[in-house]
Amino acid sequence: MDYSFSEQTKHFKSSAVRDILSVIQQGNVISFAGGLPSDDFFPIEAVQSAYEKVFASGRSSLQYGLTEGFTPLREVLQTVMTNKGITSTVEKTLLTTGSQQVIDLFSRIMLAEGDVVLTEDPTYLAALQVFRSYGAKVIAVKGDENGMDPHDLEEKMRVYQPKFVYVVPTFSNPEAKIWSAERRQKLVELCYQYHVLTLEDDPYGELNFTNDTFEPIASFDEKGSHILYTSTFSKTVVPGLRTGWVTGPDEVIAMMSQAKQMTDLHSSSIDQQALYYIMRDFDLQRHIETLRKEYYVRMTIMRDYLNKLDRGLFKWKEPKGGMFMWIEGDEELDATSLLGEAVKNGVAYVPGTPFYVNEPKLNTFRLNFSHSTPDNIKLGMDRLVSVLTRQVTV
Repeated sequence: MDYSFSEQTKHFKSSAVRDILSVIQQGNVISFAGGLPSDDFFPIEAVQSAYEKVFASGRSSLQYGLTEGFTPLREVLQTVMTNKGITSTVEKTLLTTGSQQVIDLFSRIMLAEGDVVLTEDPTYLAALQVFRSYGAKVIAVKGDENGMDPHDLEEKMRVYQPKFVYVVPTFSNPEAKIWSAERRQKLVELCYQYHVLTLEDDPYGELNFTNDTFEPIASFDEKGSHILYTSTFSKTVVPGLRTGWVTGPDEVIAMMSQAKQMTDLHSSSIDQQALYYIMRDFDLQRHIETLRKEYYVRMTIMRDYLNKLDRGLFKWKEPKGGMFMWIEGDEELDATSLLGEAVKNGVAYVPGTPFYVNEPKLNTFRLNFSHSTPDNIKLGMDRLVSVLTRQVTV
């Protein structure tokens, strides 16, 4: 049957990562493709105990909830925001089905066909999917290891008058980049000057391998008027709870809440209540310290294998946090074409192509080190190094 789908669906595209995951699950393949936390450290007992407390609280815990989310959890999050230097209130905080829904809701209330969004390049591929699904024109801003280039950012704000800027400034996906404090401050100043909103996506900020602190861009927004900050419990507790949050200007959060009413009424109230009890009764900070230490160990194993490659042919930087390593190979390398050979040899990665806005570098790819066990990282990297070495010596 010839179905008459809406005009908007012409912008829909499948996720490259999801497509890869569906392929590698068919065989004995060690995957460095997905952005998954480690199953080994899920706080199962704490999660189980939290749900028991939810059910013990009475039948009302199973009822519909507020669109904005479970109020006690939003109250607890104010302490989280204060510790990050972000000015927030319960009224300005919306709980969502992961931070991915934040990107969609914000895009829904802001974007029309042809509107411009400014992003880093490369950037989070699922955000690009969302922006393009609403017909937006995504424009890449030049940048380096310290973040967006302020001069190029200002020029593109002036020329394109974007609806908003989207950034992942702390242990970014895919590059594990960390913006400098100066670049963070400058972005806020330019947002004030050109009346542009910014969505700051911070899913990895807690996974810090250093003793340094990296203040969110939202903490520089003293007016509380131009920066929306979103994060998630998926990387620090468990992704299956599918709970994220966003805080920002009152009017924007209120409009996102209205959009959410039409989308799903509210995210799972049971899961939000369970998270409240986890935040109240579980030592989450100690758990995060465990994740930091373990992910650092896993990263160093992957790093040591990468050091076996010819540094004249492969470039990368050791991440200071997060879940990923970003590799750039020789210009002759086609990481997308090579993926099939890698999978045949029992290992998978994500080619860099879908992370780019317009002009992808075919010789780039992303590796995830958080999900695989140390033994599997050793085995998988041994396979990958062998494939890459054969490729560049052919």
